[in-house]
Amino acid sequence: MKNTRYCSASSKPINASLLGIAGLASMVSLSACQQTPDYNYLTGETMGTSYHISYQLPEDVDEAAIQASIDERLKQINDSMSTYQSDSTITKFNQLGKGTPIAIDADFSRVLDVSKIVYEQSGGAFDPTVMPLVETWGFGSTMTVERLQSPPTALEIAQAKALVDFESIIKKDQTVSKTKDGVELDFSAVAKGYGVDVIADVLREDYQIRNYMVEIGGEISTSGVNSQQQPWQIAIDAPIEGSTVSERQTISAIRQPKNTATQMHLATSGNYRNSVIFDGKRYSHTIDPITGKPIAGGAPSVTVAADSVALADAWATALTAMPYHKALAVAKAQNLAAMFVVLADDIKTDRSDDKGAGDSISGDDIDDWQVVQTPAMKALRTDKKPS
Repeated sequence: MKNTRYCSASSKPINASLLGIAGLASMVSLSACQQTPDYNYLTGETMGTSYHISYQLPEDVDEAAIQASIDERLKQINDSMSTYQSDSTITKFNQLGKGTPIAIDADFSRVLDVSKIVYEQSGGAFDPTVMPLVETWGFGSTMTVERLQSPPTALEIAQAKALVDFESIIKKDQTVSKTKDGVELDFSAVAKGYGVDVIADVLREDYQIRNYMVEIGGEISTSGVNSQQQPWQIAIDAPIEGSTVSERQTISAIRQPKNTATQMHLATSGNYRNSVIFDGKRYSHTIDPITGKPIAGGAPSVTVAADSVALADAWATALTAMPYHKALAVAKAQNLAAMFVVLADDIKTDRSDDKGAGDSISGDDIDDWQVVQTPAMKALRTDKKPS
């Protein structure tokens, strides 16, 4: 579950999930004499969630044409990588036996490449073949405490882990195959981020739009300035369990750097809305591909800025699939711009074996939480190059 919102730099954070992107304009108080460029607001459904787009409307451009171009590209991505479509490329691949190649499009190829990069650099914490373990633990679409009361046996976990094998995925030219029967791909932890990148490309390359904000399911790309001619600012919520949309509390914000001529790419992953408590310990819906078990020591919220939203999306997932102190160490070692929101008490102790940040039952107040940033994130937020 994502816990990112977007807001104007000169106003308080706006809850986009409640108001809808079209409501942003009415939330901004402008003087009668102030002249601002026209901004357009688009919204739609994709990848099991919604997208929201705000952009400066170019002169002599048909708004309907922009919307059609965006929807067509998103359809192409779904046709390629949606595990919910029986005729998608990824579904067909998952049904194939070992040694049988299938032709893939450029979108599939790029997402596979991003996945491989993060898989290798994270030491396997990000693995798009992890689905057998997710299903074994019963954490697919719904997470319940019942499965933890009667968890999978060591044999069941071992059998599922045997099918978690990204090394068995072979890409050659414009085809992909597998060397082991039963291995399947699921790009759900990277596809939304990639979708944001694609929409941003449509705006920039097809329509020469430079001022925009694109969001899909909490993954965000920004460029230039907002309708108030201020740098975009992304609000990060405190990961308070059970908080509703209207009760969300902003704990931090990331502003579009003034010295960034291109884009800012952000993704936030959070376990606090998809977790259960069993025997005094909180378990997230995220499965560690290495241990084969649910994470019981991950940071409740991780935000990553990267060269693309797809890369940020994959890394945010990888960092939530590790105990907090290990994730922080990996983020620093990889020079990632990462922000962790954790309970203040959990910062003091490194319990990265079987207990860690997030074990505590409650964090009902914003004062219970603390923001920890890597040097690269600090540099990004202060418009400085990392030392």
